[in-house]
Amino acid sequence: MGKPLVFSTETYRLLTGGIARELGADSGKIECRQFPDHERYHRIRTSPDGRHCVLVGGTIDDSNTLEIYDLACGLVEGGARRLTMVLPFLGYSTMERAVWPGEVVKAKTRARLFSSVPIAAEGNQVLLLDLHSEGLPYYFEGALNARHVYAKGLVLDACRRLADDPVLGCTDAGRAKWVESLALELGAEAAIVLKRRGADGSVVSGINAQVEGRRVVIYDDMIRSGSSLLGAAEVYHAAGAASVVAVCTHGLFPGDALQQIRASGLVERVVCTDSHPRANSLADEFLEVVSVAPTLARALGAA
Repeated sequence: MGKPLVFSTETYRLLTGGIARELGADSGKIECRQFPDHERYHRIRTSPDGRHCVLVGGTIDDSNTLEIYDLACGLVEGGARRLTMVLPFLGYSTMERAVWPGEVVKAKTRARLFSSVPIAAEGNQVLLLDLHSEGLPYYFEGALNARHVYAKGLVLDACRRLADDPVLGCTDAGRAKWVESLALELGAEAAIVLKRRGADGSVVSGINAQVEGRRVVIYDDMIRSGSSLLGAAEVYHAAGAASVVAVCTHGLFPGDALQQIRASGLVERVVCTDSHPRANSLADEFLEVVSVAPTLARALGAA
């Protein structure tokens, strides 16, 4: 079938390079520049004709989302035999479902956008990493095949490095099933933060496991502002935890979020992947960043 030809959006060049090396694949070249009115120009300089083309990019904002869409259309129109879009970070998870009448479910509308990319001769597929909701692949429509890829191996490795005998924790009951699955594979105990309303309307928090004197490794699929992480860390410390560290797949850390987590003193260290490009720019002794390139390359190899 031949080696795939791997292309990247502007912000995902570093991760894409890692994926191409892992695959032993060819790297495609794209010319990108901006007009004075901020319209962007793209030209695919490496011919995709007859090739299995892999396009790596994340929906980190609307501009990046449209860049993926534009390039995907260009690759198919340029003759790509097969198209695989790799989205290490699928944004819009805040709006994965409507709560109030009239709310626009952005996760669904963006999935429809990618579903409208012209179909290559041998089909289109999209690879999605550690989704916030298991149901998101079903938002993609028509002939586009959506696959959920798990970075569980990376998460488990990080947990093992952070503690010899950890308690696996989560920020709330919503992630309990996944944390319990991780704990089972590690042979560790899972600790779930339980919240309920008190008689006076206040929130009373508790946990379902003994953490006194032990290190708690909190896992969440995504850390954004860090407020949920810090709230859970406070509960674990109040229950006597010796220390708290955190592992996540998607580290967004907008603004000074990482600085706030560090300054709180509640979390000793954070480990995340490079699924979001901001993580690499913030990596230091407090934030360790591990690459998902091998995980995504294996998924591509098995496709």
